[in-house]
Amino acid sequence: MDRLSAVLDPLFAASATAAAVVLFTMLVRVALHPLARAAVRGEKARAGLAPQLAAVRRKYAKRPERMKEEILALHAKEKVSPFAGMLPMLVQLPVFFVMYHVFSSAEVGGRANELLGHRLFAAPLGSRWTDALAQGGLLGAQGVVYLGLFAVIAAVATWSFLRARRNPAVAESAQWAGTGGAGAGAGVPGAGLVKWLPLLSFATLITAAVVPLAAGLYVATTTAWTVAERAWLHRDREVGDEGTAGAGRGGPGRRTSTQ
Repeated sequence: MDRLSAVLDPLFAASATAAAVVLFTMLVRVALHPLARAAVRGEKARAGLAPQLAAVRRKYAKRPERMKEEILALHAKEKVSPFAGMLPMLVQLPVFFVMYHVFSSAEVGGRANELLGHRLFAAPLGSRWTDALAQGGLLGAQGVVYLGLFAVIAAVATWSFLRARRNPAVAESAQWAGTGGAGAGAGVPGAGLVKWLPLLSFATLITAAVVPLAAGLYVATTTAWTVAERAWLHRDREVGDEGTAGAGRGGPGRRTSTQ
């Protein structure tokens, strides 16, 4: 981190370490990109099973235990994980905890941790939102930095939530988790979690409010990267959706006129 900060110092001056946190996060995400691509392939494969899963739900609507068995068997047959997409998030947890530890420890390697005094504008990277509120209130110099961070995270979380609601793979998982009452999802590992996954994006706001500012920067950067990366990897589906919507509005005659 110190080396990145030194490289960025001519451009960002007092906020060079904050910029280094952002750049470090982006480098981590570049390294994890192959996992993200694999996760999206899994999601697309699961979305392709939607018609078959719908048929299973109709056929065994009154037999939730059999429905669960058939759904799991279908995923196993097609070699599709019902939880595709979670691996990149899990792999990042150690990186986040390292960032949290570095900017929470008074000493690193037996020496005073100088990183704690580095700042993003007026706010120290080792401080928390409660510290900012104590130093000048919600609209104080430090408080405004946190408000900006929260605004970025809220915007990214909202975009992520709206995109997840339109994702057929996520919709299918949520429907599976909630089908047939308690019986349909019982015994399926993580079925209840899958149902609430689209809402978890807003949990990053709570995280950013209680962790050191540097860790909050990591959260904001990695969530923004995730949304942009998934939009890019799912671009073929979005183009297809737009084409289908256009076909529905214009009908066969309209499609012919554009050829």
